[in-house]
Amino acid sequence: MDWKLVLLGLLGLGGLYLIANFLITPFRYLCRVVGYVLVGVALLVVVNLGGALVGFHIPFNAVTIITAGALQVPGVVLLVLTKVFII
Repeated sequence: MDWKLVLLGLLGLGGLYLIANFLITPFRYLCRVVGYVLVGVALLVVVNLGGALVGFHIPFNAVTIITAGALQVPGVVLLVLTKVFII
């Protein structure tokens, strides 16, 4: 085989690796963010189900979902304390 062909093949494989890495990395972060949001929504559902017994409700909107998703349990505690003490 010609050494130029081998070199072009290696460069092509390197380019494919870089393109795949460029496309896969944002997808990983997107999947992680979606997972955090789903856990946050699940925590809000649990709080709302438990709070239904005493008439307590945290609405589902963008702010509460982002807070619960980004901060997880401390975010839900923050939302509960905000609802109890401020509103």
